[in-house]
Amino acid sequence: MSILYHPDRFQRACRSIPGGVNSPVRAFSSVGGSPIFFKSAQGAYLLDIDNRQYLDYVGGFGPAILGHSHPEVVAACQATAATGMSFGACHDNEAAIAEKITQLMPNLEMVRLVNSGTEAAMTALRIARAATGRNKIIKFTGGYHGHVDALLVSAGSGATTLGTPSSPGIPPQTTAHTLLVDFNDLDSLDAILSTHSQDVAAVMLEPICGNMGLVLPDPGFLSSLATRCRKHNILLIFDEVMTGFRVALGGAQSLYDCTPDLTVLGKIIGGGLPVGAVGGKRDLMSLLAPTGPVYQAGTLSGNPMTCAAGLATLNVLERDHNHIYNHLSSFTRSLTQGISTIAHRYGVAMQTQQAGGMFGFFFSSKPVRNYHDACASDTHIFSQFFHSMIAQGVYFAPSAFEASFVSACHSDVELEHTLSAFDHTFCSLASAKQTDIA
Repeated sequence: MSILYHPDRFQRACRSIPGGVNSPVRAFSSVGGSPIFFKSAQGAYLLDIDNRQYLDYVGGFGPAILGHSHPEVVAACQATAATGMSFGACHDNEAAIAEKITQLMPNLEMVRLVNSGTEAAMTALRIARAATGRNKIIKFTGGYHGHVDALLVSAGSGATTLGTPSSPGIPPQTTAHTLLVDFNDLDSLDAILSTHSQDVAAVMLEPICGNMGLVLPDPGFLSSLATRCRKHNILLIFDEVMTGFRVALGGAQSLYDCTPDLTVLGKIIGGGLPVGAVGGKRDLMSLLAPTGPVYQAGTLSGNPMTCAAGLATLNVLERDHNHIYNHLSSFTRSLTQGISTIAHRYGVAMQTQQAGGMFGFFFSSKPVRNYHDACASDTHIFSQFFHSMIAQGVYFAPSAFEASFVSACHSDVELEHTLSAFDHTFCSLASAKQTDIA
């Protein structure tokens, strides 16, 4: 049964907003029912318009690493708003946050700020094509890099076939240069390179997949990928919109000791405000206008509000990095281990994975290494799970294919609450399964 949480609010939104949402990831289409409408957030919790409190594992899809409404971030935003929210001109915090990012991620020598991860991915591709003089791009099936035409490609295409658009409104000619391979599958990559290596400008991927649920790279996969890129003079682009400053202070590239040529960032570097960035070595970044011929622009890029919020967030992460990152890893490890134990107790087929302050789970009896494995998981059970957890005040993203996020505000109290909710939910799922069998 579809559960309607705030039907009047949702019906109102549907009259003036397509589908009632400004991003499809907020819709409850895959789990049934209507979305919850929230009015405030503090620390590890969300509060809906009926004053119901939820323990939050969405975290704005990643940026709330310090918890919602962190006092230092709020103070930075308030002070900046009082002096001007947008100049359309240069200000000191643009350079300050760029310096901070390049200091914390030494593989990046220069950074260009934009307003979204989509813009950053689009800009990275443009740089790669200009630098190499090549047109084709390799992406991984199920990987999402924003709604860039060239990257919004059907996940169902074979590993050695050309991608076809996964949305109307994208000309087939646009995606004809996009080639698909499977994550954690070097054989599918080698098959593509055997035919197209001289035509490929870049390989783009999330080093830790977060948009098909959380999927970790196999040991040695990223380093082997980097070796192949160097051999064929192909640029390696890491999309660290989710993982940047989330799984480690230096991002996934520091965690796996793998250096990409270009890095796409977002989420945390905006402190909760809209942002994206592309960074890399000076010679590549200097191709961007006005120093080079590759054009990219944005009136609100590097606006004072975003820079203030992002800089405040990065300063706290740098200052308290040992405590914060140790806590995130420890909490998430305890959580996923606890979930696995409970699932085993009730005979619920489940796979869990975690990296730093990110984690994910699939209702599946087999390990999940790529998008095809993720799609084979039981999404029907996820829908039941989702609504049961909401009933117990625990909020996950309304999709079986989204990663989950922990903040520095999640403590032992939240861990106990979450595992108790999992226990109740899995007990109910197991009972329902036994009833169906009977």
